[in-house]
Amino acid sequence: MQRREVITLLGSAAVAWPLGVRAQQPSPKARRIGFLTRYSDASVSAQIDAFRQGLQDLGWLEGKSINIEYRNADGQVDRLPALAAELAALNVDVIVTVDTPPTQAAKQATSTIPIVIAVSADPVGAGLVASLAHPGGNITGMSLLAPETDQKTLELLKETLPKTRRVAMIFDPNNQGMLLRVKATKTAAPKLAIEFQPIPALSRSELADALTAAAKDPPDALIVLSPIYAAYRNEVGDFATKTRVPLSFDTSGLAGEAGALLSYGADLSALFRRAATFVDKILKGAKSADLPIEQPTKFEFVINLQTARALGIEVPSALLAIADEVIE
Repeated sequence: MQRREVITLLGSAAVAWPLGVRAQQPSPKARRIGFLTRYSDASVSAQIDAFRQGLQDLGWLEGKSINIEYRNADGQVDRLPALAAELAALNVDVIVTVDTPPTQAAKQATSTIPIVIAVSADPVGAGLVASLAHPGGNITGMSLLAPETDQKTLELLKETLPKTRRVAMIFDPNNQGMLLRVKATKTAAPKLAIEFQPIPALSRSELADALTAAAKDPPDALIVLSPIYAAYRNEVGDFATKTRVPLSFDTSGLAGEAGALLSYGADLSALFRRAATFVDKILKGAKSADLPIEQPTKFEFVINLQTARALGIEVPSALLAIADEVIE
């Protein structure tokens, strides 16, 4: 049930590309775009499709006027530098990155090829750019504004679940953007009388062990960042099913997932679509250093009443009234 119209603008993450796209024959006159991601997961295919649709809306036809060289590290961070170097060696016209680690790898691989960030929690805090207004160097793109929105998420969780005493968040210790989000959430938690429980995800097996341990004394809620969900969807889903712990996501695109109680954040598909406009400008001659980093201006609050009913949670009517969308 849509409560108010929002203007749509990804984490995180690569997908399994359609076979026809991967097998396309390059056009000799086509411009080449590198696309570097850490993960490959079908759950985020909508974001990649949004980027491609954004290019098409701007007149760039894949396989004709542009060709996209997709590279993903299958979740292995140590593969990113080699993949970034591979794209740089191909001398693509621009490299599009998803999340902080791929952007860091691309930045190390080239200082001349323009880099467009499709989504990153805090590119300034992560040391990717000098400032939002004047990024400098060869990097520009989108910032998720995540640390600020994560604090708001915690407030909404407290309002939805007034008895909440402990909230957990899964994070990747190797992702500087996520570390900033953990720090912001940890700072906000005491003000709401909430104990914050960070759960590191260094690998699939280590996360599985950590969640098994957490299941013995489950938190009242689990905040799931979109890049984590893309990488560890099964592990998160199994934990939520076994413990009946409600999930909170950072994008409306995941609000309908099993176990999701609410989501708050920017529309990641809209961010990817907006990233296409940066690519368009660069291919038409703009310098990445002259293109300010953009932040989303619209955020969506979604409540999943299906999950609330299944878990026996009564959502306050005041929250239902301000939600952008309620999933019945």
